[in-house]
Amino acid sequence: MNIQFINLKAQYKAYKDEIDTAIAEVLDSSAYVMGASVGELESNLSAFCGARYARAVSSGTDALLIALLALGTQRGDEVITTPFTFIATAEMIALLGAKPVFVDIDEMTYNIDPEKIESAITSRTKAIIPVSLYGLPADMDKINAIAKAHNLAVIEDACQSFGATYKSKYSCNLSYIGVTSFFPSKPLGCYGDGGAMFCNDEALDEKIGSILNHGQIGRYIHKYIGLNGRLDSLQCAVLNVKLRHFKEEIAKREQIARIYTENLHNLILPVIPQDRTSVYAQYSVRLTSGNREAVLEALQHRGVPTAVHYPLPLHLQESLAYLGYTKGAFPVSEKIAREIFSLPFSAFLSEQEQSYIIESLNALLG
Repeated sequence: MNIQFINLKAQYKAYKDEIDTAIAEVLDSSAYVMGASVGELESNLSAFCGARYARAVSSGTDALLIALLALGTQRGDEVITTPFTFIATAEMIALLGAKPVFVDIDEMTYNIDPEKIESAITSRTKAIIPVSLYGLPADMDKINAIAKAHNLAVIEDACQSFGATYKSKYSCNLSYIGVTSFFPSKPLGCYGDGGAMFCNDEALDEKIGSILNHGQIGRYIHKYIGLNGRLDSLQCAVLNVKLRHFKEEIAKREQIARIYTENLHNLILPVIPQDRTSVYAQYSVRLTSGNREAVLEALQHRGVPTAVHYPLPLHLQESLAYLGYTKGAFPVSEKIAREIFSLPFSAFLSEQEQSYIIESLNALLG
């Protein structure tokens, strides 16, 4: 079989008429930037997550940058985060001249370990950025409590977890600021780069709205140093359509994950604590036998694509070597990076495809 890692074409075909109509409406309006679909999307996102305010943003990476700017992050500040995630989280901290301070992860959830955060806090600490990895929210109550005790802000990097819940509240609405990504491969994705930001503070929302539009508070009146972080009208139109179907897709994702979990053998499978749900941005499993690359190559020969999220923790990346971390600094992250890999997954993975993937993997692992 020739299986797609994420079947975006099948999703487009399912919603084709609605998406084509929404795109045509933007083209007819010629309002390609800050058109009606932008405000509509922000209202829809706010209603979905339960956050008072939502802002459409050009990417999840830009959302992280804007959040840090909104907090007044500057050179010399420290921001605590995880070394086991995509580089954008630490990259935006470093870009502002602040220092990423890493804390190791919990071995079961792969999210930042709250028990290790407090020892990393110093007088220079500005904020904590937990990442809700692979679609599963971090333990936000514990993290928020630590932050409150030390007068720190929490930015939830929910770039992989839009639609997931923690204690019945939606990810993106679990901290002072929530940010997410709508990159095409995300659980809710647009047709290019895109993202959003969420908060419940009016003054903070106004500052975010200004920073993402060159720091403007009026036409050609610039209060802040900002950037062009706007999300264009075409992407918003696509997201408005997809959001209408998103809860159905979440249910389907949960069903597909359950089938994987019930039928795969000889692997460490995702652990979802009882107080949370996951949207399975990736369905990631671990192979502890040390022959991961051979298994992935054999799967590829059978037409089953895989991916490794993430093979090299951030503290070992050349771009962040100046931080002074060495191999062994975060043993759990390093262990997971050696063992983990992700299987094909989307709401449009067919039963036949999934059965073939399971049979192929079980046959290889015995």
